[in-house]
Amino acid sequence: MSPTAGTRPDAAMLVDLDELYAAYRREPLGPVTFGTSGHRGSSLKGTFTEAHVLAISEAIARYRKAEGIAGPLFVARDTHALSEPAFHTALSVFSAHGLDIRVDAADGYTPTPALSHAILTHPGSDGIVLTPSHNPPEDGGYKYNPPSGGPAGTDITKRIEDEANRILGTPVQTTDERTVPHDYVDAYVKDLPNVIDVAAIRAAGVRIGADPLGGASVAYFAAIRDIHGLDIEVVNDEVDPTFRFVPLDHDGKIRMDCSSPYVMSGLIELRERFDVAVACDPDADRHGIVAPSTGLLNPNHYLAVAINYLFGGARPAWGDAGIGKTLVSSTLIDFVAADLGRRLVEVPVGFKWFVDGLVDGSLGFGGEESAGASFLRMDGTPWSTDKDGILLALLAAEITATTGKDPGQHYTELTQRFGAPAYRRTDSPITPERKAKLLQLEPSDITATELAGEPIERVLTKAPGNDAAIGGVKVVAEHGWFAARPSGTEDIYKLYAESLKGEAHLEQIIEEAREILA
Repeated sequence: MSPTAGTRPDAAMLVDLDELYAAYRREPLGPVTFGTSGHRGSSLKGTFTEAHVLAISEAIARYRKAEGIAGPLFVARDTHALSEPAFHTALSVFSAHGLDIRVDAADGYTPTPALSHAILTHPGSDGIVLTPSHNPPEDGGYKYNPPSGGPAGTDITKRIEDEANRILGTPVQTTDERTVPHDYVDAYVKDLPNVIDVAAIRAAGVRIGADPLGGASVAYFAAIRDIHGLDIEVVNDEVDPTFRFVPLDHDGKIRMDCSSPYVMSGLIELRERFDVAVACDPDADRHGIVAPSTGLLNPNHYLAVAINYLFGGARPAWGDAGIGKTLVSSTLIDFVAADLGRRLVEVPVGFKWFVDGLVDGSLGFGGEESAGASFLRMDGTPWSTDKDGILLALLAAEITATTGKDPGQHYTELTQRFGAPAYRRTDSPITPERKAKLLQLEPSDITATELAGEPIERVLTKAPGNDAAIGGVKVVAEHGWFAARPSGTEDIYKLYAESLKGEAHLEQIIEEAREILA
């Protein structure tokens, strides 16, 4: 824990934008690597450069041709510094291929969910979004969404990655940008009453505080206020690619993680002014929910509240649609799903695993432990097949409006019924050698028989919901579990742990998990 966590960064910590842009033009120092959600890196490290963006864009253009995708290509970018030059690099490649390129009509920023919404409302289209999500200001990212609207599956990203690496460093044809304007804001915002009970929020006069954290949702919250007549105060509408106004995360780094209590400290201080306060990360695919009763909700806690509300009678047209969760999400979701009598589908980390279920309506909701989720329209058809932080933020307001209780109060009620799980995720350094071993683990490689004083009941390296490899391991006992998986883009591994017996038991699980993994 850094002593500066939760404080504003000083000037010396801010990224040098001139240096960042200059490095973007230099030679690449690493290959194209698609992790859980696209290619990420930094020009300062030579891992996100013009050459990378040229190669990925060319590979996507070739993929589209091979697959016969002839509809519009929607292009989005967030407010990270490297998203801007990457945006124009990508447009120059796509223009050379003569593609029908759709960009924001006001030359503004476009959230990931608005891109997904655009793809789904234009059948036969696809899109890209230039974002490293909530990563630090010096990072850049590139993600491809096929005609299903959500993150591309590993079969697609592997093809694009391999082709891009064959192209990397070779000449790529470009030309002057030729684009078609698309009003992402208007299309997304005016369609919201088909997925959120906007009328109930307006009638109840719910006071909403919204912090875009300097990201792409800034114009969207303002438009939602103006078009739908909601009581929304955008507490900070500033956009600055250094993100100098975002409080430092747990490790003293600038990171726009709206699930972090340190990053969200400014909004937490304002919670008494609003009935609910919300935030999104730079590409608005993640949500942060601050309730007056409890403060910032753990993402897992809010997912359980959202599921209980939506499937508990708020969306009757959904029929027998199931609930999707990642297998590192809280067991509380399992309890809620069982109480509702709903089918629960546990998948590996990555929103791509929910896309097909949201498209065909077999899943009504898909949610990740890292504060990302989406759900169906009122009529049971898909709204966004990528994570939608704006949607989940507005759902918090709907819950408050229709029940008279904020999401924190609903979570307290759930814990009174099912208990209060203690949950934590930690990131730790890992060598490339250990990273490779963790990825290749088999259940038989775990020789321990107990976890925190209880017999180990299951060791999983594949997800029970779809039998897909989880890229790590999950170890389960009666009253607790842990899971470990390496990052796809950094030399760290993520350790998730939960106890149904409290914080002391959770600490024991984490300590023993590290010993088992060693």
